Amino acid sequence: MSKRSIRFFNDREVRAVWDEEHSKWWFSATDIVRAINDEEDYVKAGNYWRWLKKKLNADGVQLVSVTHDFKFEAPDGKQRFADALDSDCVKALAENYPNNRANAFLNWFTYSDNTIDGQSKKKAYALVESGLLEAMKPGTIKCLQQIHAFLFGGLYDFAGKIRTKTISKGNTIFCLAEHLHSFLQSVEQMPETTFDEIVDKYVEMNMAHPFMEGNGRSTRIWLDLILKKRLGLCVDWSKIGKRDYLNSMIESHLDSTKIRVLLKQALTDKIDDREIFMKGIDYSYYYEQEE
Repeated sequence: MSKRSIRFFNDREVRAVWDEEHSKWWFSATDIVRAINDEEDYVKAGNYWRWLKKKLNADGVQLVSVTHDFKFEAPDGKQRFADALDSDCVKALAENYPNNRANAFLNWFTYSDNTIDGQSKKKAYALVESGLLEAMKPGTIKCLQQIHAFLFGGLYDFAGKIRTKTISKGNTIFCLAEHLHSFLQSVEQMPETTFDEIVDKYVEMNMAHPFMEGNGRSTRIWLDLILKKRLGLCVDWSKIGKRDYLNSMIESHLDSTKIRVLLKQALTDKIDDREIFMKGIDYSYYYEQEE
């Protein structure tokens, strides 16, 4: 199966497929149009792309790397061949887009891979493909530190290190630094034999927020490892909307009902499906994007 990736611009998916032979990504042309136009309807976006492709050709802008060699998942869940553009042609399309509507998209596309999040996301892909996750001991503090160290090594000097300062986010103050060590030990000892117990452990680890940054991205991988080991399941994160997830996690400090329901509805037994985990990384990083 081809390596696939999903990026998000203004909450619109931009899907990509990896070309092993030429070592580069190919991006769905219709997705790009849909993101730039902020268009909900895939059919309208597809029609606009076909019109725009003809217009650009007439204007002498040749997107020579347009290809029909890759399949993307259609709204009905089926894989279908579709126009795809490499990075150079994405830039050419954006630079020649009508009414300068693509300026913000071009800035995002050009720079997103060079940010800390962009670099960390590449590390997350590498972690899944490396097989190192299989050697980690799920549910432990050490396992979570190993994941964090891999994702953020070379990007943050605190990668894999438990914080020594108290942190907060919005109106939420996470575990005070002076109590963090003992709190983490308590979380590690929590049972994880049932789905409810595992979610309780995940919620408590979120309340701990053991690192200065990168907690959510690391802990979601940690959660999937526990589910995989104990229940033979994992989360298909693509089935959980960003706003629903964030709101339920905020509520989980007082009531974990909503996050429990969201996670249960998204469970899958495809624990050896590489694409499920890769797609999970895409959505995990999407949850952290500033709105």
